[in-house]
Amino acid sequence: MKKDLRWFLKDTVRKTVDFSKTQQNLGFPPPPVQKPRPEGSVVIPLPSPDDGKTVLDVSVADALRRRQSHRKYAVTPLALEELSFLLWATQGVRGASDPVRSYRTAPSAGCRHPFETYLAVFRVETLEKGIYRYLPFEHSLLPLGCPPELEARTSRAALNQPFAGKSAVTFIWTALPERTEWRYAEASVKVIAVDAGHVCQNLYIACEAVRAGTCAIAAYDQELADALVGVDGEDEFVLYMAPVGKV
Repeated sequence: MKKDLRWFLKDTVRKTVDFSKTQQNLGFPPPPVQKPRPEGSVVIPLPSPDDGKTVLDVSVADALRRRQSHRKYAVTPLALEELSFLLWATQGVRGASDPVRSYRTAPSAGCRHPFETYLAVFRVETLEKGIYRYLPFEHSLLPLGCPPELEARTSRAALNQPFAGKSAVTFIWTALPERTEWRYAEASVKVIAVDAGHVCQNLYIACEAVRAGTCAIAAYDQELADALVGVDGEDEFVLYMAPVGKV
């Protein structure tokens, strides 16, 4: 490995940033904390993550002991209540938020939360197969249609890893760097990647409460993944994936 590529893992870039000239300190308004949805679009409300009907009372210690990557899934579908809980556990809103700070279940540098959550749904009760976007401030799903051969396209986007298209649902997180750049400018690069790890670890732990498993995927075809969820690949692009299914 070329040593000059290791800069990404370091925080020396912070010493080169003039934070007095960030968009925040220059008085520019922050980017939206949630990607707007098309006017007039119909959303699917999700059950409350606190309904307690399908989520087990699992201790943190037990969840950590059992946490592992799963690449084989049962054909049993996820219940909508279970999916609701997993979405809330990874990017759900908790407490008061404002345009500058969004308080969620996973930590994020400066509370900026630069991610959007997309889902490739294959087997979730009451949901049709297709691509959806999670709306955390409404705790709802926005249907985005169903591309043909969705399972195969999802696997190809994951560099032909078959299990990505054999799950009940595959989480696909995109990054909108401008949310973090507004506060941290060039120092955003590392913290956005670190933030993604927080989100996916929450998914691993939450899966233990719904008798499911996941496996983080950081190796994917950027262009195919971006096309799958319909993002431009410049201002918004796929950063991480994680299939989820019963085990």
